Amino acid sequence: MAKTPPVGDWTTDYDIFDEGYVRDPVPMWREMRGKCPIAHTERWGSSWLPTRYEDVQAFAKMVPDLSSTDPIVVPRLDVDPEEDEYGTKAPPITSDPPGQIDERRLILPFFTPKAVAAHRPFTEALCHELIDGFIADGGGDMAVRYAQQIPSRVIIHMLGIDPNRADEFVQWVRNVLELGMSDPDLRLKYRRVIRVFFGEMVAERRKNPGDDLISQLLAKELNGEPITDVQAVGICNLLLVAGIDTTWSSIGASLWHFATHPEDRRRLAGEPELFGTAIEELLRFYSPVTMARVCSHDIDYADVQMKEGDKVLMNFPGANHDPEMFEDPDKVKLDRERNRHIAFGVGVHRCAGSNLARMEMDIALRTWFERIPEFELSDPDAVTWAGGQVRGPRSLPFRWPT
Repeated sequence: MAKTPPVGDWTTDYDIFDEGYVRDPVPMWREMRGKCPIAHTERWGSSWLPTRYEDVQAFAKMVPDLSSTDPIVVPRLDVDPEEDEYGTKAPPITSDPPGQIDERRLILPFFTPKAVAAHRPFTEALCHELIDGFIADGGGDMAVRYAQQIPSRVIIHMLGIDPNRADEFVQWVRNVLELGMSDPDLRLKYRRVIRVFFGEMVAERRKNPGDDLISQLLAKELNGEPITDVQAVGICNLLLVAGIDTTWSSIGASLWHFATHPEDRRRLAGEPELFGTAIEELLRFYSPVTMARVCSHDIDYADVQMKEGDKVLMNFPGANHDPEMFEDPDKVKLDRERNRHIAFGVGVHRCAGSNLARMEMDIALRTWFERIPEFELSDPDAVTWAGGQVRGPRSLPFRWPT
């Protein structure tokens, strides 16, 4: 991320790519919430950042006044139509109702509790296999060797793609969602790389269907018509991009928490019955995703006048730290019972893959604690975080006794 001028006033000039914000945004949310609960900036285009739970809830219901057609935080890129045969959409996340409702129904059957449960054995075996590969080393970068490997390999397994390409796909996603946020050429290049890849996969599965998710998707209809290649590519693009970075970030942030909070690590290791509430609390505290909405017209909300074309950042992470909704919101409580967090969003665009993400987190953490209950950071200064669209640790140097 290129260096930008430092923030002078977080209520009128916030920067979600600021190094301090990426590392720990909680103090900034607290400042905004106290002074001006809906902050504004002209950086990366005119946008607004709510910090209260009730405001984020209200904005989520303002559809299509706040449209989801451009959910990327930074401004939209112009694309040469001749190089865009597979479109730019990623339905249903880039659609508004009523079309979004039918598109969402297409993918929901793949992510029901029953459908997700069918992938538990693969995920359990994967986590053990990964740990087998490094446990004797006594340490290593667990963002790269563990956290990122789990969601990437699970979604690739579901899509029926060569598992040996997992690291390649992770880099593609980073080039779109992370590194590409400040490098438009890189973002355009790899958005196209992903879509061309899925265009080829769709063509191959039409000729040779199997029992994978892509083949099942192609057998469906949308509004009584067969799924087109463009629609299928857009959905596959969403499943890959949304299926890797978000859950990788949640697993990594959870491991970072336990590596830096030994009292919580010891408690969870000794009280495995807490895994259920602990995972929900970690999702609340380290919510990774901030989506964007676009003002379809001028909108007056409370004391804020938003202009047509302005972005509204759906600050689910900040809302999950609102003291009006959560007691001691800036503390992790592994046994927190009242926890109506919105880490997966809220409203019509709530994450369709939440059951899969919870399953991956559950197995990743349970397996880790079963195999490596004692661990810590080997070099705290070497920990790095990514932010913007998705926030999470990208380097986690760990060590443990062997």
